[in-house]
This record gives sequence, C-alpha cells and structure tokens, in this order.
Amino acid sequence: MNALVISLSLLILPAYLLGSIPFGLILGRMRGLDVRQHGSGNIGATNVWRVLGPKWGASTFLLDAAKGFFAVSLAQQIAWRQAAPPALEDQYMAYAGVFAALACILGHSFPIWLRFKGGKGVATSLGVLIALIPPLATGVVLLVWCSVFAFSKYVSLASILAALALPLTVGILLKLGEMDGSAYFAFSCAAAFLVVRRHRENISRLFAGTENRFGKPKA
Repeated sequence: MNALVISLSLLILPAYLLGSIPFGLILGRMRGLDVRQHGSGNIGATNVWRVLGPKWGASTFLLDAAKGFFAVSLAQQIAWRQAAPPALEDQYMAYAGVFAALACILGHSFPIWLRFKGGKGVATSLGVLIALIPPLATGVVLLVWCSVFAFSKYVSLASILAALALPLTVGILLKLGEMDGSAYFAFSCAAAFLVVRRHRENISRLFAGTENRFGKPKA
C-alpha cells in the first residue's frame, strides 16, 4: 500500500504543471495583449472573452477544460497499468483521478509561472468532472450553471452555485448507489471549496450590487 501511495503522489506534479499552463495569457499574447492588464485582470475564459472576443474566450475555455480532462485521464491510465493486486484497480484509479484532478485545478488557480495568480478554475473543473465522475452528475452541474446564468447573466453566480451543487449531487448519487467511492465525495467538496474561494471578491460585489453581468463592459 505504501508503494501505491508513493505512486499516487508522483501523479500530482505532472497534473499540477499541466493545469498551470495559462492558455488565456498565451492566447492574449498571440493577439499582442496581456489580458492581466485589461478587464478584470483574470486569465480565465470570461475575461478573455470580454477583452478579445467570443472566439478567443471560447478557445480559452475549451483549452482550460481540455487540460483538466487530460490530466485526469492520464493519471487514470497510469494507475490502471500500475495497480497491483488487480483487486485494488478500481480504488487505485479513483484515487489517482482525484489526486490529479485537485492538482490540476490548483495548478490553474495558482500557477507557479505567474506567481501563483491564476484563473478561478471553472473550465478546468468542468474538464476534470467529465473525466472523473458519471455523466449524470456532470449534467446536473452544467444544468445548474446554465439555468442560473440564463436567469441572472452573472457568470460568477452561476459558477458558485454550480460548484455548490457538485458535492450535493455526488452525495445523492453515492447514497442511491449510482456511484461508488467516498474519494469522489471528498474531491467534490474540495473542488467546490476552491472554486467558491476563488470567487470571494465576486461574492462581495454580488452582495454590493456592483458585479458585472456578462455582455456588459466592465466599469
């Protein structure tokens, strides 16, 4: 078991480094802009969309989601090849995916290359969810995000409520026997905490009534 713990720990660094690739900043540089100097100053897809337009914002979102998906998928593939005895395969893959998922989200939110000032982890979280948990749970989270955004036009509010819906959804599915493994519930709580924490300034603006709605220029 100690060898398995060591192997799982070794998956954290590559997942973190993959998550820390600042696609929003890179795409902005391709257009001759540092997105950190415009809009909200964030390197995430929403600010890139605001500063550079829909094509670049959507590209940032897809790339940030893709790195989350591939970080988890790669970790699970490595775990599947290394699991021994075979009876531990499912448990090992679950923990490998969870370790990689959290490391990737942390890499996106706190990239070493940018003095630990990164994005808010929403797109990357979606990518790891697609790779890690059943489609039903991911679908519920997406439905919450889309419903809140359609009603309010606040990206931040939609992201916060979708993040909070994640552990609730995973907990219900575990209770109903549709999922297996407490590691997934622990991950969902940790991921929700990270996303909400990264939005704490947005929360303050939402309560103050000064948060910008999507599609309106930043004041």
